[in-house]
Order: sequence, then structure tokens, then C-alpha cells
Amino acid sequence: MENFEQHEIDSIIDPIIDDYNKERPIDSMCVFHQPDQQAIKDIINKLLRVFYPGYHRDKVYKFYNVRNNLSVLIEDIMYNLQKQISITLHNRDEYRDCTREETTDKEAYLITKKFFTKIPKIREYLNSDLEAAFEGDPAANSIDEIVLCYPGLLATTINRIAHELFLLDVPLIPRMMTEYAHSMTGVDLHPGATIGKYFFIDHATGIVVGSTTIIGDHVKVYQGVTLGALSTRKGQLLHGVKRHPTIEDNVTIYAGASVLGGETVIGEGSVIGSNAFITSSVAPGSRISVQNQKLQKMPGEDKIEKTSFDDNEDTWFYVI
Repeated sequence: MENFEQHEIDSIIDPIIDDYNKERPIDSMCVFHQPDQQAIKDIINKLLRVFYPGYHRDKVYKFYNVRNNLSVLIEDIMYNLQKQISITLHNRDEYRDCTREETTDKEAYLITKKFFTKIPKIREYLNSDLEAAFEGDPAANSIDEIVLCYPGLLATTINRIAHELFLLDVPLIPRMMTEYAHSMTGVDLHPGATIGKYFFIDHATGIVVGSTTIIGDHVKVYQGVTLGALSTRKGQLLHGVKRHPTIEDNVTIYAGASVLGGETVIGEGSVIGSNAFITSSVAPGSRISVQNQKLQKMPGEDKIEKTSFDDNEDTWFYVI
């Protein structure tokens, strides 16, 4: 194999360097205020050991050593989280031109302490999510199966971590966490979304929940559901504006449904059928479904019979 000559390499590099000098966003060389992606993943995986000590833990230590091991683990997470928060605080307006690292270090220290005071609350919510998953899925054989196997619970867990950091005005890191969950589970939960207790994602894949979504307690959503914005044509002018729906308590949203718009409210106790497209509010206790499409068969084949699947929820399927 022939080696490239230096002049050939230079002929490639020179145009690229010239392109870097155009001062566009893509040309930025500032790498000092960016969190370490691998460090964020490591923090998440260690936090999972805190939240689910019987499932995500170092198998070498004994149960009676749990306090000592938890102390070491918490200290490690706090140190690394504080370090990453300090780096990323330069993306907040008040610290954008700050040259004193001790200033951001102190704020990161306070944020990290506040976050760790939220852990009992997060675990309370996660326990309710576990209960909702077990009660809501007849296919679940045990709590163990849900913790170890269900991508929806993993996505929800990471979202609840990220949401608390979002509320503490931590830049970048919350979104990095939820996008890490997104890449692993196919579930896209923005850290800004407010999600109540007993939240259950069944089957998971393809779910999208926007940043200003508000979800109440005992809400169940199936695969492919979108809780999104009605329009994003105004771009950054919509930043911070509520543009995603509110889902009240005890709502079920079936596969493929889309609920869009910041003024859209799905009333308590409603059931949204598969593939529904909703852009306006729905009264409490509603049953929304797409009108059955007509099925056609070639002449001479068996007659299509319409059979009720669940009279309580007005759901139908066709048996051929």
C-alpha cells in the first residue's frame, strides 16, 4: 500500500483550515465549557445504583456494608456531577464571561447539594411508576422483570433525574441525559416535561414528549405516542412558550396517537384511541377514536365480520 505524501495531505488540510475561519457556529473551537459525555453516562449509571440498590449494584459488597458503600458512591457521584455542572455553568448568561473558576465551582457545589436532597422524592415517584407498570401490564411477571427489562421505566428514571437538574437551571446536562436515554430506549422525554406519579409507558418505542408538556398522575401511554407542538414555524420566538399539551389524571393514550398544542388539555379519565390526531381540548371522561376504515376483499373470499374487542372502551377489530 502506498503512503500519502505530505504535500498531498497539506492539499486536503489547507481548504479545511480555511473553512474553519469562516466564523460560523460550526467553526467554534471552544471546548472548555462542554460537559464530558462519557462522564454524564457514568453519573447516570451510578445514580441507577442509588435508585435501585438491589438491581444496579456492585455485587462484591455485602448488604450489611450498604451504608459505607453508599457513602463512597454518593461522594463519587457528587464530586463528578459538581465538576460537570461547573464546566457547563459558563453557558448561563450570568457566568458566560466569568473567568474565576471558583465562582462556578461554588454555584455547582450548591446545585449538587440541592439535587441530592431530591433523591427521596425521585425514588417515591419511581416506586409509583413501578407499581403502575406492574398493575398496568398483564404480561409483567414480576417487579424484577420491570426494573431489569422495561425500556419505558429506564427512560422515565433518567427523565426524573434530568428534570430535577432542569429545575435547578443546569445547562446542557439534563438534555444530554435524556438524549442518552433516547438513544438506548427509543423514548424521547424532554427534561422540561412535568410528569406526575404512577406514569407508565407500555412498549416504549417511538414515544415523544415535548418540553412544556404537563402530565398528571396515573397516565398510561403506548408506543408511538406524540405529545408535541402544533407548530414550530416561529422558531426561537416560541422558546419558553407553552406549546405542548396538558394531560390530566387517569388518562390512557393508545399507540400512534398525536396530541398537539400548548392550549390542548386532555381531561381527566379520558381514553385516546390509536392513531387519533388531536389539536384541541377534550372534556373529562371522553372516549376518542378514529372512525373505522373500510376493509375491502376480492369477490369470492370470506365475508368480513365485525367483532367487539372491548365494549367498555368502544374499541373494535375485524375478524376475516
